[in-house]
Amino acid sequence: MAEEQIKQEAEKPTKKRSSRGSKKKYEEKIQELEIQLAEQKDKHLRLFAEFENFKKRNLKERMELRKTAAEETILSIIPVLDDFDRAKKSADSEDSSEQFSDGVLLVYNKLYSSLQAIGLKEMETEGVAFDPELHSALTEIPAASDDQKGKIIDTIEKGYTLNDKIIRHAKVVVGK
Repeated sequence: MAEEQIKQEAEKPTKKRSSRGSKKKYEEKIQELEIQLAEQKDKHLRLFAEFENFKKRNLKERMELRKTAAEETILSIIPVLDDFDRAKKSADSEDSSEQFSDGVLLVYNKLYSSLQAIGLKEMETEGVAFDPELHSALTEIPAASDDQKGKIIDTIEKGYTLNDKIIRHAKVVVGK
């Protein structure tokens, strides 16, 4: 019996040592797994944030595309507006025998209001200071007064913006 007790006593410290060693091993493994978990959480958060940024950027690009999607079509319609304007100006002139019929005027107004609803705006040019970002100067003429110097005297071709983006620069005559 004494021998058995001695064997048990000898085995007890061994078990304690092995449990201490395995406990330390488990703690190390837990720390390692916690570090991996933290890294994965960080990776997940970064990926999620990147995806959210992508969605926002994509939505913004689509909205911009929708705003300017009709640009080419409108650019092809603008010369028709110019022709309407010239015909209307000619018909409104006192020395002209032509008349701008009510039906044609109705079509003109409807076309112009439809384009305005899409976002087309005519640039204001008469009497405005010349801005090379907005206007294209075709020629300069002597100004009648000093206050007209550097300002637009006449508009040869109207300029247009589509949702605040210039789609055609105004062609103007500037006073010098």
